[in-house]
Amino acid sequence: MLSFSQPTIVLFFFTLTILALIKYQQYPERIFGLLFIALYSCDLVSENQVISSFANQGLLTLILLIICSLALEKTRLLKVVTNYVIKKSYNATWLRLFGLTTIASAILNNTAVVSTMLAPIRNNTHHAASKLLLPLSYAAILGGTLTLVGTSTNLIVNSMVIEAGMPSLRFFDFTLVGLSVVSSCGILLFLSSRLLPSKQLKQQYASDYLIDTEVMLGSTLIGHSIENNGLRNLESLFLVEILRSNRLISPVAPSEVIQANDRLIFSGDIKKVTHLSQFSGLSSFANQNGLPMNNLTEVIIRPESVLIGCSLKKVGFRALFDAAVVAIKRDGETVSGKLGELNLKAGDYLVLAVGDDFKARHNIQKNFFVISGVETEQLLDGYKEKLAIGGFFVAILLSACNLLPLFKGMLILLAGLLMTGCLNGNEVLQRLPKNIWLIIASALLLAQALSNSGAFTFFDDFVRHHQDAFTPFIGLVLVYLMTWLLTELVTNNAAAALIFPIGYELAASLSISPMPYVMAVAFAASASFISPYSYQTNLMVYNAGQYRLTDFIKVGLPISLLYGVTVITALSLIYDIGIA
Repeated sequence: MLSFSQPTIVLFFFTLTILALIKYQQYPERIFGLLFIALYSCDLVSENQVISSFANQGLLTLILLIICSLALEKTRLLKVVTNYVIKKSYNATWLRLFGLTTIASAILNNTAVVSTMLAPIRNNTHHAASKLLLPLSYAAILGGTLTLVGTSTNLIVNSMVIEAGMPSLRFFDFTLVGLSVVSSCGILLFLSSRLLPSKQLKQQYASDYLIDTEVMLGSTLIGHSIENNGLRNLESLFLVEILRSNRLISPVAPSEVIQANDRLIFSGDIKKVTHLSQFSGLSSFANQNGLPMNNLTEVIIRPESVLIGCSLKKVGFRALFDAAVVAIKRDGETVSGKLGELNLKAGDYLVLAVGDDFKARHNIQKNFFVISGVETEQLLDGYKEKLAIGGFFVAILLSACNLLPLFKGMLILLAGLLMTGCLNGNEVLQRLPKNIWLIIASALLLAQALSNSGAFTFFDDFVRHHQDAFTPFIGLVLVYLMTWLLTELVTNNAAAALIFPIGYELAASLSISPMPYVMAVAFAASASFISPYSYQTNLMVYNAGQYRLTDFIKVGLPISLLYGVTVITALSLIYDIGIA
């Protein structure tokens, strides 16, 4: 009967995990989940190590950061800033986009930054979106290398640093090398962006609901063009026409100047209707009737309804149903004009903002088929918006100045966001990064198992017998290349988690500080420029920009090579690692 030593079993699991991640790239959480079960079932890790891995301070800091950034996504911060990105000049637009994205990604979740920028870029009328979306993703990746919180891989590496008993990485430990790659790769990206295809993307919307709004007196929109007001850059909403003094303006030119009492008619995804509230003085029927936009209900007009052939204005809709029509959709027919003056037909879809008395009305079932509630995306305003933005940046600033640990700052902020209703329990549970939690905790356990079993003792033997050829610089290059290749083949987070223990043990075998190897793992895990599948922002723009894999290779391969040379050179100089 065959028997295997613990080091052999652990190394088998390590190799099997890498092969499984390459084969089943889309299921990393399942693979690491099986790894966790295998390690614990085979008594390769202890119960205390399991608990400490899942409760690792660096890992919990990453989770808190992701959760608190959800509140930022509900503010107008990034949307307001992105209105200033698109200009007529391609060079000016590119430079603004690159600068804004790198700065934002240094302190915010780069996935959130890219998702916010997608709509303005796709909807701009000056430049092909395919010329800008790939630079957007690459800028977010490069910007994430500037600080500890810039990307999840940096925080994952920090969690493993803490687990290894080293002091936590500081906020600006990445900045010097990060600035080197941002500047060098930024210049190359600017030059190579000309190689990207020029594809005109078709507008696509999740729904063709017609949404009627009115520009009220005193609105800040008055006197400014559609483009300057940011009305062309909305996510999944499109301004299809303007009604002005009984005159219909369609299509609407970006240079069209808004006037008081204009009726702005939008088409698109009704779930995004609350995004219109970010524009001061832009009011819907629901706003004018004092009904909340966070309690929408979708209905279909019944054939026997009293509404058929009547307009909303004529029938007195609010008095009849304690509701106001937010939007209308008519299958097989395009609707146009003022919402209140349209003659309704059987089968029309309506989205209603409803009052407290709506469900108690006896005429609802007689006039409508009630489909379901519509869960809109709610934006924060007033003191809640200030708390979400101010609290987040204050916590980051205090951490950067070493006045308050990031974990403590984010934990206090999360408590404040929950207490004030900026976030609720359901949102936190729905967006809790459970997959990242499982992946990183399992990877930490794998590192523990490798240490427990003594599986890395071969490094000492190998280095001892090859001291002349195996220098610290060669080790740095190998650690970087292993992480980079695994990042392109698998995912960035998995690559960082798997290669960290190798780099750490290799540094110990060479009797040098582990810091250059730790930083090499962190930077190499972010070097995802060739594959559209290994980094989330790449995947987002891959579909949105209708790119091909060759577009990523053509632009990404030179950047990836320059990035690697820059990182290795910078780390060698900073940590005094000679080539010889």
